[in-house]
This record gives sequence, C-alpha cells and structure tokens, in this order.
Amino acid sequence: MKIIHCNESHAGLWDDFLNRCDGATFYHLFGWKHINEQHFSHKTFYLAVFDGSRLSGVLPLVFIKSRLFGRILCSLPFVNFAGPCSLDPAVDELLLEEAEDIVDQFKIDYLEIRTLRKADHNLLTSEHKVSLTIALEDDPEMLWKAFTTKHRTNIRRAQKNNLSVKWGREEMIDTFYGLLSESWRNLGTPIYRKDYFRKIISEFHDLIKIFVVYHNDIPIATAFNGYYRGTVEGLWAAVSPRYKRLQPNYTLYWEMIKDACENGYNTYHLGRSTVDSGGEAFKKKWNATPKQLYWQYHLGRVNELPMLNVNNSKFKLAINTWRRLPLGFTNILGPIIAKNIP
Repeated sequence: MKIIHCNESHAGLWDDFLNRCDGATFYHLFGWKHINEQHFSHKTFYLAVFDGSRLSGVLPLVFIKSRLFGRILCSLPFVNFAGPCSLDPAVDELLLEEAEDIVDQFKIDYLEIRTLRKADHNLLTSEHKVSLTIALEDDPEMLWKAFTTKHRTNIRRAQKNNLSVKWGREEMIDTFYGLLSESWRNLGTPIYRKDYFRKIISEFHDLIKIFVVYHNDIPIATAFNGYYRGTVEGLWAAVSPRYKRLQPNYTLYWEMIKDACENGYNTYHLGRSTVDSGGEAFKKKWNATPKQLYWQYHLGRVNELPMLNVNNSKFKLAINTWRRLPLGFTNILGPIIAKNIP
C-alpha cells in the first residue's frame, strides 16, 4: 500500500471511492479542497491510500497558519467533522501516521481530527461534542405521531403565526447571510464572507438547500443544509432575535424534516452541539438521538490540548466586545478573523 497526496487529477477517483465507503460523509467530498484553497487560501493535504490501483482510504486535511490561533492541521475546519474514511482500520493508521509526519515536517502546533468514528490510534480525545441525529421515515406523519403532545402543540402554535417557508440556493444567499451575520454577531462569533457560502453552492449546487422562514414576507429564520448519500447535514442556522417570540424554528425544522422524508432521505444530522447545551435540548425535542463526536489530537509544538472554544475564559472579553459592535463593522472585520478559527 502507498500514500498519495492528491491533486485535481484525483478528484474523480476520490469521490467515486466515497460512493462505496460506508463512512463517507458530505464533508469528505473533494470539493471542500477547492473551497478551502480558493476561498481561504489555506494549504490542504488530501491523503489517499492505494492498494495497487485500488483506492482504499482517504483523509482530507487543511493547514491553518494564524499568528493569533497558531498553526493547526485539521480534518475538517469550519464544518462539523470529517476524519479518516477507509475500508480497513489498518488504512486509517497509515493515514494518521502520514498526518503526524506532516505535523513534524511543517512545524505544526497540533493535529485535530473531528470524526464520527473514534480512531484506534494513539491520539488524545475530547468527547464534548455530539451530533443530534433523526432517523427519518418515508412518511413524515410517522415522525409527527412519535413527538410528544407538547412538541406537536409548539409546532402548531408557531404555524398559527402566519409563517411560511421557502427553499432555494444562490437566490437565497443574501437573505440567509443577513440573518446569519446578525445571529453570529449577537453570539460574539466572527462571520465568514458571503462569498464563502456562494462558493459552497457553486461547488455542490444540487447537494445544497437554503430554507427561509417568512413572517408577512419578512425573513426571520434560515438554515443551510447539505444532502449526500441519504443523509441531510445541517450546516448553519439562524433566527432573528426580534422574532424569536414567534418560535419560527419549530416551523423551520418541521418543514425541513418533511422535505427530507418526502425526498427519500433516511438520516438527518441536525448539526453538532455541545453536550448538555440548550442547542442539544432543542434538537432532542425532535426525537433526535445524540451521536458521539470525537475530537482527537496529536500534539506537535504544544504540550496541552487546545481550547479554541467559547467556554475558554480568555476569549470572554473578546466575545462580549464583539456582541456590542455595529453589524456592518463585524461583517467587514469578521472574515479576516473567522478564516483562522477552525
């Protein structure tokens, strides 16, 4: 077996392999290499193991160099997970050993592997994140009947607030970005440039849907989803703080779940959540079950696990300050910072 550092000529082989590997996800698609290189100008390492002429495993990696946050090799930054994808645990080992060699060669602070499947490798592991997953039915009415009475009442109550839902793609970008940028500013989180989301749609077009909830023609909530191999991946969602009282998320999620059922999808990942958080609690109302995510690390130039998250006290002042800044300012400055926060 040999390891190849893939380039554009391997794109077709890479995605063809994903179609026959059970562990493949939307985030493993070769198009993310283009997005991270062309939009963020990050160096990537797309590793593949060949057994003769047969591809038997892949690992996408992105190298982030930041004076503020350090030198990070991640699979995969900015999205929910990726990690090694192979037909054999021994292939996972080869891929991770090559990733560790890259850490040494490029004097990287640490390797971070975000994965649904814990790698059987000598890596430090954090289990603070879960993916809330709904097992879908062909008939959404089956899911409706399984909800608690209180949850069905909340959905009906929201539907009485004169809410409607539409979905689209590039024509929805401006609306989606307006809602997301305000939501992230209020959370103290720097936003990406609008072109990042345009690039994702351009790369994956038919695998993307943007949903928007309207109240009297005013957009008040939104979600950006990926669709791949029977699974819906919830990437980003936001609701206008001025309209939270109308509970648009109940309408939004129910319409997205119905759409997924009616189009033959069997699994819905509602996005990652921190264990015991409010986000996890809301997603469990849809009878979503927690699926453990594993953040695994190989330390290079640092001696302890990184703490690049909102719970790190050293970021509290910056987060609180960001929340008070004008939205126009955060939309300009945010992308400069966000591109280096994996």
